[in-house]
Amino acid sequence: MFRKINTVKSILGAVYSSTEAFVSSNVSRRVQRFRELLNKTDNNDILTDSFGRRHTYLRISITERCNLRCLYCMPAEGVKLTKNDGILKTDEIIKIAELFVNEGVNKIRLTGGEPTVRKDIVDIIAGLKQLPNLKQVAITTNGLTLTRQLPSLQYAGLDAINISLDTLRENRFEQFTRRKGWSRVMTAIDLAIQLGYNPVKINCVVMKGSNDDEIIDFVNLTKDRPIDVRFIEYMPFQGNEWKENKMVSFKAMKDLIRDTYPDLQRLPNEYNDTSKAYFVPGFTGQVGFITSMSDHFCNSCNRLRITADGNLKVCLFEGKGEVSLRDALRSGASNDVLKEMIGEAVWRKKKQHAGMLNLSRMENRPMILIGG
Repeated sequence: MFRKINTVKSILGAVYSSTEAFVSSNVSRRVQRFRELLNKTDNNDILTDSFGRRHTYLRISITERCNLRCLYCMPAEGVKLTKNDGILKTDEIIKIAELFVNEGVNKIRLTGGEPTVRKDIVDIIAGLKQLPNLKQVAITTNGLTLTRQLPSLQYAGLDAINISLDTLRENRFEQFTRRKGWSRVMTAIDLAIQLGYNPVKINCVVMKGSNDDEIIDFVNLTKDRPIDVRFIEYMPFQGNEWKENKMVSFKAMKDLIRDTYPDLQRLPNEYNDTSKAYFVPGFTGQVGFITSMSDHFCNSCNRLRITADGNLKVCLFEGKGEVSLRDALRSGASNDVLKEMIGEAVWRKKKQHAGMLNLSRMENRPMILIGG
């Protein structure tokens, strides 16, 4: 548990952001502001923000590299990747994760880039599973190499899998991802089911005129398999050329499904669930809708993100205000200082994102450099 520190003096080494050096006094000022806020609120919990939201779910991007080039994720011109020495090392990932778990995080998801391209992913999962009180380790993957890796990942302790798949048509898959591999992804889904993952979640970004004609096909995947298809509203990120008329809203998707399955029923959701869950009676699996654009769930958000280059990002859509835990860690910052940096960033988290149209104009990273 985070403890208040009465003295305003702490010994800090130089902490460097990913773009420019700044002296420790800047960090000290931010930390001091956080201490003052704590004194005013009597709140000792570094993972609770100023609106009372407690953050128990940490998403860690472990690489910026990917073996696909999805249209909504990777800009057509590509992105400049962080050099290898700027990416968090295995022990740094575990160290940062441990800080969060000790403060109350109980679920960690590994993302990318594509997390399975990182050679030490098995070691990372095994290390995370050693952390007391961590209930779940999950990954979001494109599934391209999963058939080869999944047995080892499961043995290391992988609890849950999300597979990103935006089309059930092989030729369209190549248009979306600029790569081949559709059949391998489908095989990976089958293998995950065979190995007992229940449900296997499929993330599908729906775009008007691109794949919205496959919504019913995805629903039908849930008929006799333990699959949870999560339809995601198309979101704006740097370089993905987002347009409002390309977005298919939750309501439009739900109405389309009800044209075929009028008895589509709502399922109860936990408070922090991002997906609005539904099922077709008699089907084994279910579907859900992630409505970040048309009906945001900011008031119940419990998620924090660590980018592959070690920045803490408190909101998916907030491009400014990232905090470099990597640089602080490498400069020798103590656990107390790191926790104060985390707490100050979490406390600054805004009540909600800026709204659908404003988001498209805001400065942010490309999705591939965030980790989703």
